[in-house]
Amino acid sequence: MVVLCCAAALVLPGCTGQGGSPAPSGSADTPQRAATELATGLTKKDVTRVEFAGAAASDVNDRLTALLAGLGPVTPTVSVGGVDVQTDTANATLKYTWTFPGVSQQWNYEATATLVDEAGRWKTRWEPTLLQPDLAAGTRLTARRLEPERAEVLGQDGVALVQRRVVVRYGIDKASVSGDAQLTSARKLAKLMGVDAGSYAAKVKAAGAQAFVEAITLRADDPKRPVNKTVFAIRGALPVEGEQMLAPTRDFARPILGTVGEASKEIVDASDGAVVAGDQVGLSGLQRRYDAQLRGIPGVQVRVLTTSGASPSPSASSPSASPQAARTIFEARAVPGKPLKLTLNLRQQEIAEEILALTKPASALVAIRPSTGEVLAAANGPGTGGQSAATVGQYPPGSTFKVATSLALLRAGLTPSSKVTCPATVTVDGRRFKNYSDYPRTALGTINLRTAVAQSCNTAFIGQRGKLSGDDLAQAAASLGVGTDYDVGFPSFFGSVPQDKSATGQAAALIGQGKVQVSPLAMASVVASVAAGKTVLPRLVSDKEVSPKAQPLTSAEARQLREMMGAVVAEGSGRFLGSLQPPSVIAKTGTAEYGTADPPKTHAWMIAARGDMAVAVFVGDGDSGSKTAGPLLQKYLKAVG
Repeated sequence: MVVLCCAAALVLPGCTGQGGSPAPSGSADTPQRAATELATGLTKKDVTRVEFAGAAASDVNDRLTALLAGLGPVTPTVSVGGVDVQTDTANATLKYTWTFPGVSQQWNYEATATLVDEAGRWKTRWEPTLLQPDLAAGTRLTARRLEPERAEVLGQDGVALVQRRVVVRYGIDKASVSGDAQLTSARKLAKLMGVDAGSYAAKVKAAGAQAFVEAITLRADDPKRPVNKTVFAIRGALPVEGEQMLAPTRDFARPILGTVGEASKEIVDASDGAVVAGDQVGLSGLQRRYDAQLRGIPGVQVRVLTTSGASPSPSASSPSASPQAARTIFEARAVPGKPLKLTLNLRQQEIAEEILALTKPASALVAIRPSTGEVLAAANGPGTGGQSAATVGQYPPGSTFKVATSLALLRAGLTPSSKVTCPATVTVDGRRFKNYSDYPRTALGTINLRTAVAQSCNTAFIGQRGKLSGDDLAQAAASLGVGTDYDVGFPSFFGSVPQDKSATGQAAALIGQGKVQVSPLAMASVVASVAAGKTVLPRLVSDKEVSPKAQPLTSAEARQLREMMGAVVAEGSGRFLGSLQPPSVIAKTGTAEYGTADPPKTHAWMIAARGDMAVAVFVGDGDSGSKTAGPLLQKYLKAVG
């Protein structure tokens, strides 16, 4: 009797349920099953397996496809919120959640589907409103991505280094030229713009019938830009003005800042939906590393379009369907990117690049403010081939490394006035070391450490190798910012001072040869540390600051190093910088042998500090630090004042 009562209760009208809903007497089917089946199909955007009342599932699926075509490939998540049964009909509440690629805000809403009982089988009555309540006959949904405004890259004092600048895109408008004439025009435009004709013609051929196929983009103020009349003379060719995030010039800090352009397939695939085809993204350098911050977050606008025609159909999404009215039903606004703040000084970077512009070998100049560690300039000459030798180059430092060796000797008990021996040559384990070719004879014999630094006596430093052991040299270098890795927010190489077990390797390391490697950035940190009286680590990204890991450089040690580096300017290889005083200048020159040529080729180095300015200059092939790198450093210090 209890079972019969429960069964009878299932047929009472007006009952509702969240799970297995009531069904008519004699039927095992439930409206909950039909609602769940519908939600599953809508989630897949495929309702061919859903049972509809009075309509074929394939026809309904065509209508669904037409209604949703304007939303692109996104799919909703649809769940059943509840089913309200009224005898032979039921209303199912459907909960929709749409997630658009890269958009942080979801589109959530509820819709109602009517279910009917046909001969004991619950089926869905097709209506556009079950998809979205604002839909009706003759309407469809469409969405457009709202692009965020890419943020600027700012330099010192908030000066814009990368900002929107006017550009002109040159290309072929395929809609205005047809047939073989498209390829003829493509080749003519490619020749005019200096791009590869074959590849550009193939690009034009592969593009859609209505496409504008870009050949090249030039700055509006580019002196090489052709006059519009010449472009218009080519059938279908157009100059299209627009804006693009650019630095002041094409080469301004380019290896460091990087570039912005259309996202590659690899970037799109790796973005997990945050980037879609056609998006402008950072392709290299800091633009790439901080792309998410600079790019911002896209938005989306969903609208109901009223189209010509009585009811939605597959053709309603075609280009020929002419929208008559549009109403926005959901909008997630784009969030602009956040500026990236750097320490680069616009004027000093331009000066540095201008100074290096005529240097054919690989070259670099790095300027640091000792009091703060701010990188004011990090310039690369044309010989670097677009690479940032200034920050990630790896080169033997030559005699500039004697600053680190001097610190190690100070810690071993020597002072600037300590006596050392400077012979013309010294032999270590069969290898003969000598001083540079024009070393002054008057500085041979017994001299003090101060003079050894000023005149850069190789043999004197090698002769003191017995005073050092283990990692003494590496520890001293680390106190000057060399040889310890730090994440400072940009690609950087702080150098490497590995221990060499061979006697000749240890001797070579004392004069910045052998296995010792540094970057210009690292050597700028060395002289900045000496000038500041503390370990200085470079800071290029304003809000990225790190703390030294090494034994701190003391003020007393720095004072002694400044005394010896001051002697380089007063009486040594840096005398030509004396005209820049006051304020006083400290410096060290360096020439590093490399390669297997006989005689070997040499890198030219010079580091110096004046007031609150520390500079390192590197030239890949040069006669010596004083003759090749020195004049470039002198020009920079004089220009920046």
